[in-house]
Amino acid sequence: MTAPATPPTRILLADDHALVRRGVRLILDGEADLTVVAEAADGAEAIEQARATRPDLAILDIAMPRLTGLQAARELSRQQPDLRILILTMYDNEQFFFESLRVGASGYVLKSVADRDLVEACRAAMRGEPFLYPGAVTALIRSYLERAASGDSIPARAITDREEEILKLVAEGYSSKQIAELLFISVKTVERHRANLLAKLGLRDRLELARYAIRAGLIEP
Repeated sequence: MTAPATPPTRILLADDHALVRRGVRLILDGEADLTVVAEAADGAEAIEQARATRPDLAILDIAMPRLTGLQAARELSRQQPDLRILILTMYDNEQFFFESLRVGASGYVLKSVADRDLVEACRAAMRGEPFLYPGAVTALIRSYLERAASGDSIPARAITDREEEILKLVAEGYSSKQIAELLFISVKTVERHRANLLAKLGLRDRLELARYAIRAGLIEP
């Protein structure tokens, strides 16, 4: 008697460029064991689609409107602990790589080699194994050795997760009222977080917050 076939891995794909989503979907849907069940154009929509479709795996771009892929990954890890997450990005960047690990991603794949690496990264994630491109492995080892030599731990972040969400939205031009509606908090709470951000970061106004958000990779220049 033939054993029943294992159902394909159900994937949520989030990227703010439709052409990128189309190309990635062609790669994934060409595999019998992988299928894209939902797409999203930003991090907030990715969270909504994950609630609606309950995928097995989420593939998230980093630089997206409203919520970045890293912010979405952090929230998805909280809401759906069993969901596997991959970061698919154009950024060969150690900061983003380490932040991806911190928020719960199990793999970091560069778009430039997605046709070569993405399918295996998906399969590795579903086996519970990490997938790191060679440069990321080098960065991980170097960082570990540097911290071990100096006796340092990973440095604490300057701002909280909620402050980071508000910083991104302020930098994208959202008003306090719009931010309050998006995050389901009061306008007064938004204003308090905004004041805390200015004080913590030593900044003066929205323009300087936007410049900081660009340097931190929360929005694209």
